[in-house]
Amino acid sequence: MYSKEETQKLKREFWVTFAEKHPRKWMLYDTKIKDFSFKFYVDNKKAQVLIDIEHRNDEKRIAYFEKIEALKNILEDEFIKDLVYEKDYTLENGKTISRIWVEKLGVGVSNRNYWDEIFDFYYEKMNALELFYMEYDEFIKDIERI
Repeated sequence: MYSKEETQKLKREFWVTFAEKHPRKWMLYDTKIKDFSFKFYVDNKKAQVLIDIEHRNDEKRIAYFEKIEALKNILEDEFIKDLVYEKDYTLENGKTISRIWVEKLGVGVSNRNYWDEIFDFYYEKMNALELFYMEYDEFIKDIERI
């Protein structure tokens, strides 16, 4: 087991190494939609690429989720397969958000042997989600038409 400090140092090294291997600016929080973001997540069991919709107004949160869900066939046929859609996902803190994600199981941040595999997964999946979003962002943003 790692100490808290060792774990933090390892995670920092992981993210620096990822940035060096794939030097580019990711969209992440720059979606132009409040509380709608793309995220990377990793622990010692899995790596994930996520879309989190955290709008405080449940109607708006669900509307954005349903806009993406309406594009599910296009998203999966042209950009990325194996996505999980959860309209009401509960975070550890009890907050309910909408989440769409893809994950790679059996990898972990504490084992450097998995890092390249995780980095390639991140690059491929996040790039695909960003390309999808850039193509359909106007449709997704327009929740007034629902």
